[in-house]
Amino acid sequence: MNKIAVIDYGMGNLHSVAKAVEHVGRELGEPVEVVVTPDADIIASADRVIFPGVGAIRDCMAEILRLNVNEIVEDAMKSKPVLAICVGMQALMKRSEENGGVDCLGFLEGEVRYFGDNLTGENGERLKVPHMGWNQVKQTRPHPLWKDVPDNSRFYFVHSYYVQTENQEMVTGVTHYGADIVATLAADNIFATQFHPEKSQQAGLTLLRNFLQWDGSVE
Repeated sequence: MNKIAVIDYGMGNLHSVAKAVEHVGRELGEPVEVVVTPDADIIASADRVIFPGVGAIRDCMAEILRLNVNEIVEDAMKSKPVLAICVGMQALMKRSEENGGVDCLGFLEGEVRYFGDNLTGENGERLKVPHMGWNQVKQTRPHPLWKDVPDNSRFYFVHSYYVQTENQEMVTGVTHYGADIVATLAADNIFATQFHPEKSQQAGLTLLRNFLQWDGSVE
């Protein structure tokens, strides 16, 4: 049994993630148990962990710390594949500009920046913030989760803030919205996406299918 724990700290469309994972598990023809839970013991017993998130980072971090999700994520990162999604990815960074500045978990090197109120495209056109919709993702480094995902596939984004890191070795995918921004990061057994794979149709489902089969190595 492939047991997947989706960490529930009250932030994020958790059940859409769970349903998408259950769907790709059925496609693989293998028994998959998906549990949406805040329980540390249940998460510790899982084979793989998903760390999602939607909403303001201040509220997310308050709940993460109140429920000791920081310790749960840190423990999971030591031993099993972890997929962080959207605000889950941002929470792994050191700090976010959102809500006047919020300290994040600091598990990965990088900070979260605001797109700005006057974001423009290449032709000078005004770009809406939040960035909401489908964008191509260029794969900048090979990774097991990119298996069978064509380069420049479109994924679904909803965000006003983006990750900025000087450690380009972590960056596995970029998208363009006013500038090139980080779409995916990877560090050892962690893979993180700014987009929502569960809302990204075939490309997103393929990435989730790869996650179900990933052992956490990048060799």
